[in-house]
Amino acid sequence: MSEDEIGPVDPENDDLENEGGEESSSFGSDDHKHIDENIIPLSGLYENWFLDYASYVILERAVPSLHDGFKPVQRRILHSMKELDDGRYNKVANVIGNTMKYHPHGDASIGDALVQLGQKELLIDCQGNWGNTLTGDGAAAPRYIEARLSKFASHVVFNPKTTNWLLSYDGRNKEPDNLPVKFPILLAQGAEGIAVGMACKILPHNFNELIEQSINHLRGKKVEIFPDFLNGGMADFTNYNDGLRGGKVRVRAKIKKVDNKTLMINEIPFGCTTSSLIESIIKANDKGKIKVKKIEDNTAAEAEIVIHLAPGVSPDKTIDALYAFTDCEVSISPNASVIDGDTPRFMGVSEILKVNTDNTLTLLRRELEIRLSELEAQWHFSTLEKIFIREEMYIDFKLYSDKENLFQYMYKRFEKFKKQFIREIVDEDLQRLTQIPMIRITRFDSDKADELIAKLEAEMEEVKKNLENLVEYAIEYFKDLKKRFGAGKERRTEMKVFDNIAATKVIIANRKLYVDIEEGFIGWGLKKTEAVNDCSEIDDIIVFFDTGKFIVTKVSEKKFVGKGIVHADVWKKGDKRTIYHVMYQDGAGGATMMKRFFVNSVTRDTEYDLTRGIKGSKLLYFSVHPNGEREVVTVMLRPRPHLKRLRFDIDLGDLLIKGRQSAGNRVTKEIVQKITQKEVGGSTLAARKIWYDTVVGRLNDEGRGKFLGSFKGEDRILTLYKNGDYRLSTFDLATHFDEDMIHIEKWVPDRPISAVYYDGEKDLHYVKRFTCEITTDKRVSYISETEGSYLDCVSTAFNPVVRIVYNKLLKETKNLPDNEVALADFIDVKGMKAQGNQLTKLKVKEVVLTHEIEGSEPWPDEEPLELDIDNESEEADADNPVSESGDDNPTIEWDLTKDPDDPDDQPTLF
Repeated sequence: MSEDEIGPVDPENDDLENEGGEESSSFGSDDHKHIDENIIPLSGLYENWFLDYASYVILERAVPSLHDGFKPVQRRILHSMKELDDGRYNKVANVIGNTMKYHPHGDASIGDALVQLGQKELLIDCQGNWGNTLTGDGAAAPRYIEARLSKFASHVVFNPKTTNWLLSYDGRNKEPDNLPVKFPILLAQGAEGIAVGMACKILPHNFNELIEQSINHLRGKKVEIFPDFLNGGMADFTNYNDGLRGGKVRVRAKIKKVDNKTLMINEIPFGCTTSSLIESIIKANDKGKIKVKKIEDNTAAEAEIVIHLAPGVSPDKTIDALYAFTDCEVSISPNASVIDGDTPRFMGVSEILKVNTDNTLTLLRRELEIRLSELEAQWHFSTLEKIFIREEMYIDFKLYSDKENLFQYMYKRFEKFKKQFIREIVDEDLQRLTQIPMIRITRFDSDKADELIAKLEAEMEEVKKNLENLVEYAIEYFKDLKKRFGAGKERRTEMKVFDNIAATKVIIANRKLYVDIEEGFIGWGLKKTEAVNDCSEIDDIIVFFDTGKFIVTKVSEKKFVGKGIVHADVWKKGDKRTIYHVMYQDGAGGATMMKRFFVNSVTRDTEYDLTRGIKGSKLLYFSVHPNGEREVVTVMLRPRPHLKRLRFDIDLGDLLIKGRQSAGNRVTKEIVQKITQKEVGGSTLAARKIWYDTVVGRLNDEGRGKFLGSFKGEDRILTLYKNGDYRLSTFDLATHFDEDMIHIEKWVPDRPISAVYYDGEKDLHYVKRFTCEITTDKRVSYISETEGSYLDCVSTAFNPVVRIVYNKLLKETKNLPDNEVALADFIDVKGMKAQGNQLTKLKVKEVVLTHEIEGSEPWPDEEPLELDIDNESEEADADNPVSESGDDNPTIEWDLTKDPDDPDDQPTLF
């Protein structure tokens, strides 16, 4: 290997020396010194080679160009296809072979890049099996599939007159440095690549929206764009961060509830395939996070995954669980990086759009300037030709035997016409004149020549006008692109704001929680003890002890929490409906206290005390009520002289519900011997107040969105839909609502629904008023199901009023004014299946409500909605506890008398 191949030899490092600077004895021979002269230091060479390699991968393979939006292989493929383009399809194998003249990295890389370009449905027309991005199936072999440039690609990507050409790798051909793309192709297609120490992930954006935002930039307005995926689905771009590093996009599949036992996924998230999605669902099912009976993949041209649920499984909670535990929701981290010249840059997508739009403006200017130059040249020669033939200059050519004298003669003849020309006459012009065939001269038509010159002058004026108003010309160019190529490229991904799904609330309880009271263990692996409740592997467990203390800890297969367990169960964060009743002795020989409280937030694995912490305190009575039920307990006191009453009842439902840190109310100063439960009553909690958040489309009890009312027991929510359906659902916060919902409110059984609909079979509009007779949790149609029928309007108002707008194009209704009809006076409430009354026999353009669907006027004898939610004492924050003093609470006093019939002298827990 020569020195040039490896690098220069450093003469100062010929000899290897030891640390002391002296020559080592092992290298003392002359022969070895001769070998030392050929040793080359490799560290510097490796560093240089690695940097060269890294630069090559970044610039030439992984990261796209800012100016045309292509990686080199994509640019060469398109250039090769333009070379082969004759309007017909070419075998992909031929395209690959032709591209290898420009891209020296093998046919496999070219084929893969060509298929990816074709699957983006923008620049290449595909024929044959090009694979399926939904299922992940690959394309057929290159010899079986065909491709050609799309009309859009031919229109915006190529122009040899504005292209800067380079020699190919072997010097035999020319290839474009950058293609003169007059559209933000990079943002339309997206790009992804991993280089050495650098990555690129630009998400695809909507074709029509890119055009609109480019026009906004040209007009000086704000530019804001968000991705759009061919797969469709839903996406939350709240944290998109303009496509820069650190941003995040949440993408969800569209899941439709077919019925209570079946779900259907008809749009999948970007980056997923139906196979990978089904695999993730199966894994979640195997781990017990969801419960699925069967999955069917019916995907063809469109995605269709049918999920059959196991018996007793809530479809609404399963939808949330699919988003929480499977690829039905994926998070994408964009990283917009591009090559600007020879420099990698990180740029936001809005900045990329602005640069691409400005580049389009520059290219349009260059095209206009080139076109103007061509028109001027054509006008110049046409004028020369007309004068040359009209003045019959060719007759005297025989007098001049040499070129120089002939040109002098012609210059002299044109002298008086110089002012008519836009530039000087040169020898090349005269040379062309002398080469005009005689037959053309003899057939010269002066009128046609004048017509051609006038046409050229008009086009020149138009080009000059466009150059003077270049921005408006560019805006019209973008509008023309949208008109010609925008059809069928509407947004496919729905933009939404997602709610955060708590995994603990939607995971299937696939384990049994066991509690070993004697040994102090909890977990799902204690098979010899009695099961307490169903739980999942990520649940938290709340454990109360007879010392008056409790903890919340993560469940596991087997965990020691401590002896003296009184109660253990699954605990849900934020639960204010589960109410605990406690009576405890406040210190050794102290008074007995009682309290009602909830536990809605704590710090995990932190011990909390329900007593006031006085030494000797102990728990005397404990009970749990999932819905805040009231209960009556019997308290028996230890006998002592002068006590008149040893037994009395306490209704704990009379106590206020306070935080767990409150001391509680005093029961008695006497020593309690025994406390027993006498009876349990109904809930003492107020009805649950529910809101509907219109942003995320979900119910909540946190005051966000539209207040629906207070719910308890069998109360239902009424939803109305565009197609003439209604649905009565529970007020479970996990309930999902279909996207075509037009109204939601609390259902009042006796309140009728008023509807106007068009019957497609009878070609008439009908009015009906009815109450909901079918109360199951499914959509029920209340209008005609014949083809062409549709809902005009619907209302739950007390006195709904509609406006009839007649068809003004017909003779009989041309001059009819709009008519308002009060539906409550027009028709009585009838059965749900009744057809209703005919609204009018005249032709109607539309029927619209004159007010909101629910109406603003109150119904008779209807209770007003109360928005006050501060009806319970909130618990102090677990991380910053604030104790409530027992002295501040009212004390309950009873006249206690001795009970001679008391059978027990010993105090009993519980």
